[in-house]
Parts: sequence; structure tokens; C-alpha cells
Amino acid sequence: SLHHISSGINAEYGHISSGDILRHHIRNNTELGVEAKKFTSSGLLVPDNLVTKLILSELKQIEDRSWLLDGFPRTVSQAEELDSNYNVDVVLNLDVPFDTITDRISKRWIHPASGRTYNLDFNPPVTAGKDDATGEDLVQREDDKPESVKKRLELYSDMTKPLLDYYSNQDKVVSFSGTETNVIWPHIQSFLQKKTGSD
Repeated sequence: SLHHISSGINAEYGHISSGDILRHHIRNNTELGVEAKKFTSSGLLVPDNLVTKLILSELKQIEDRSWLLDGFPRTVSQAEELDSNYNVDVVLNLDVPFDTITDRISKRWIHPASGRTYNLDFNPPVTAGKDDATGEDLVQREDDKPESVKKRLELYSDMTKPLLDYYSNQDKVVSFSGTETNVIWPHIQSFLQKKTGSD
């Protein structure tokens, strides 16, 4: 996933995951979180204006460094709003089959109190269904269940093509294809090193 890929460059870049930020607000029952939960619990995407406001607010806190946006923008209107505030250097497009994404996400389980995440394939809990640190039950988020994932991916696909066209017209899109993080990541790392001039 991009989340795992982005963790590889967190030391150099400010990483902002729209999903992580939204889940933080939902978990803490903020005004935005309560509003967002109405959509995520039904497998729907959170409206543009809520996400955009939140992301721009986060970016203001890391303006002095390069940053990686994970899951944002997802629509042309969000991209236009982002472009009116910041200059986007490059857009990384991960071309991963929907079946691979659905399978991977549906195997994700979390410990609600701490936010610790497990994947039944990549980092399963020591005891099935239990958090390693506390022994408490793990749960699957509503939006990680297969039916919700499928619905989100269909919506995502409909929105992504115009967004990719928008950035392709600016010659900013670089695509990476594959199904495994450890295969895609070295190519992204090499590209970013050349882009930034780092070793």
C-alpha cells in the first residue's frame, strides 16, 4: 500500500495521510470526525470540502519541508484547490489491481484503543484476533470489510481518471505498476532520489 511505501520516506518528507487524519478525527469524535463517520460507515467517500479543509490545515504545519500526500487529492476540485495554495512537483500513481487491494485491505484488523494495525498476511497478531500488547480483541473497521472496499474502489476509479488527466496535462504523473510493496518501492525510491538529488 502507499501507506507502507510512504513510511520508507517519512524521515525525509512530511507524510500526510488523509485516511489516517480522518480516522484520528473519527476516533476522537471531533466535529469533522462525527460528520465523516456518516460517510465512511456506509462505505462512501468523505465529501471534498471536509477533506480539503483538513489537509490544507495540516500542510500549513509543515510548509518548511517537502511533503508526501497519501490519498489526497482524489478529485479535480481538490487538486485545483491544492494548486491554488501549493506547487505540486510530482504525482505518483500506483497501478495495483483492484483484487489485490481488496484482498489486502480485507485482511487488516486493528486495536481500537491504540490504533495498532495488523495484517493477517504481513504482520499477523501472535494470538489470532488479539492485540499483541494488551491481549484485547482486534476489530475490522467497517470501511475495511470487502463489500465496503469494493464500493470505495468503484467510486475511487470513477474519480481518479479525471484527476490523472488533470495532472497528466501538466506532465506531473509518474506511474508504478505491481502487486507487492517490496517490488514497487525500490523503483519509487530510485525515482525520488533522482528527483531530489539525494543519495
